[in-house]
Formats: sequence, structure tokens, C-alpha cells
Amino acid sequence: MSIRIAVPARLVAATCLAVLPLMLLDVNTALGQDQPPESSSPEGSWAFTLPDGNPAWLNLQQSQGDWQGELLWSVGSARPVNAIEVHDGHVRFRRNLSWRPGGGEVVKRVAGPFHGQIFNDKLHLQVDQSEAESESSREETLKLVGDRIPPPPAKPDLSQVTFGKAIDLFNGKDLEGWTLSRPDKINGWHVEDGCLVNETPKQDFSAYGAYGNLMTTQHFDDFSLSIDYNVPAGGNSGIYLRGMYEAQVVDRDSPMQGIQGPGAIFGRLAPSANAGKPGGQWNTYVLTLVDRHITVVLNGQTVIDNQLLVGCTGGGLQANDALPGPILLQGDHTSVRYRNLQLRPVTDREAPGQDDGPNPR
Repeated sequence: MSIRIAVPARLVAATCLAVLPLMLLDVNTALGQDQPPESSSPEGSWAFTLPDGNPAWLNLQQSQGDWQGELLWSVGSARPVNAIEVHDGHVRFRRNLSWRPGGGEVVKRVAGPFHGQIFNDKLHLQVDQSEAESESSREETLKLVGDRIPPPPAKPDLSQVTFGKAIDLFNGKDLEGWTLSRPDKINGWHVEDGCLVNETPKQDFSAYGAYGNLMTTQHFDDFSLSIDYNVPAGGNSGIYLRGMYEAQVVDRDSPMQGIQGPGAIFGRLAPSANAGKPGGQWNTYVLTLVDRHITVVLNGQTVIDNQLLVGCTGGGLQANDALPGPILLQGDHTSVRYRNLQLRPVTDREAPGQDDGPNPR
């Protein structure tokens, strides 16, 4: 509930600060805390893990006294939050959403306001949810604890970055070094003619699927990854860097374009051009990730040039940009083929590159 008071503008801020603590008096008890929250600001980005293991990401920014924010929840893209209130380590905001925990059949609806407070530089967040398709469903309180994500580094000078010897992520014979990200999913992956092949019956672009994503057992920090992909006409897959940033894999003529098209970092960065090939043809990606900045070369054309990644993309494994992670290939969408997977880890950020550089192909 919001209260509007007809007072001069200069008194609005003082009025809100007086009312807000009263609105949030029950948050300490609800979150199981027996001490007052820290007065540190929630400004910045926060990484959460949902009960089903999927990520959530929150960003809050203040500009000239006004707060703005975005929330990414499980799958899809980050969306704005509204009615943000911040005071002495407390935060309150709204965003209505529906989601399917674990990609299951039950749809949960989140309609109430999010309440949070900061303890030990972690954001303790709670919100009520209920089953979307049941009018008699009782509300349950969902409690999350978020880690503060460090601010992003400065834009790197890639000419001063050295990449090490190439690591072959795929041996062309079997799935050694790879595993399903969720063992409960159907495994549609096998090796055929030296390619990693995923076969599924799915044909649409819905967010959830019964088949599994495949990921490396090794985790990586910064690197340059070369990889070929081939999707059928209308096909859809993705390559997740460190398990959190999805380079989109679709055919050139897919209805998904813009920040969802070939060469895009899903929901985050749009390519400067559509450099993809039609469905059924092989495409070559070179994806260079250094200091949270991404360079995307698709079929020899630079379509994203050393741009900042402000946060994770939906459907990944984690939301904390500071953590290493695996290479993950999306298998819960349509059929797809991959080959020639080589990764060159960053070995030095100061001396000029002595290997093949950030674009080894």
C-alpha cells in the first residue's frame, strides 16, 4: 500500500524516511534476525541462488536521489523493479512474476513486495509466493541470501593480455570431461562424426525443457573460447561462459533477433550486425571474456567489441560475476551440434600477448 500526502516537494523525502521504518518493523523478526540491520547501502548488484538452484540477480542504483533497479529471476531477461524504498540497510520493492521452480509443472506467482536488509554485507531478502493456478493455495515465504557482487573492473586493453596454450574441451570421441548440469534431466547428448550432438524433440522457444544442459567438469576464469555450432532452421541453443553469460546460438533467420539473435549475449548485449549463417550451416564463434568484458567474433566479424557485461543472463548456473565457472552448452531447447571446442585461458594481463591473442582463429 502506498500513501500519498499533499505536502511541498522539499518535505517528501523527510516524510518517506519517517514512514519507512514503521513499514518494515516486522522484517527483523520475519528474517530470523535479532539485531538491527547494517546501515550500508544496497546500491550495486547482488547474486542469489533460488531454492531450485537457479540464479537470481538484483541491481539497485541511485541517481539524484531516485532509486532504480532490475531483477533477473531464474530464466529470461532482467526486468525493472518499482516502488523502491531504501532506508538504513532496509530495502523494499515490487515486481510481479511467475516462475516454474526447477522447470517443473507447478507455477509459482510472486505478487507481494520484496523486503530485505543487509547483515555482514549480505542482502537478506524475503517475498511471499503462492501457486498460480490454485485460488485456495496458501502463501509461503521465500527467503534468500544474496552476496554483494564487486564492482566491475575497468575496460581491459586486450593488446596487453596474454592467452595460454589452447585446451581441447572435447576429444571428438566421447563425453569425457563433460556432465549434465542436472542429472535428473533427459540426456540427449552423444558424439557423432567428431561432433557433440544434442537431439531433442523440442521445436519452440519456451524457456523450459525436459532435456539436459551439458557442462565441462573444469571451471575457468577469463579466457578466449573458439567453438563451431550448427543449428537447424529455427533452431535455438546457447553457450554459457563461466556458466553465467549466454552467447546466443540461433540461425540467421530466426525470429529471435536483437539481444536474442546470433552474436548476442542473451538479454544483455545486441550484436552490431547479424553475422550468422542460415540454419543447417556451420558457424564459428570466438568469445573472449576478460574482466567482465566480452568480445564476440562471429564468422570472422566482430559484432561485440570489448563491452561490459553488467550481469548474468537467465537460465545459467550462477549470478556472481566474481566466480569461475564451466562452459555450458544449452541442451534443453532444440537440437544442435558443436565441434572444435578450444579454450585459451588468460595467463597475463600486463605483458603484450605472445600467443595467438584474443582471437586465435
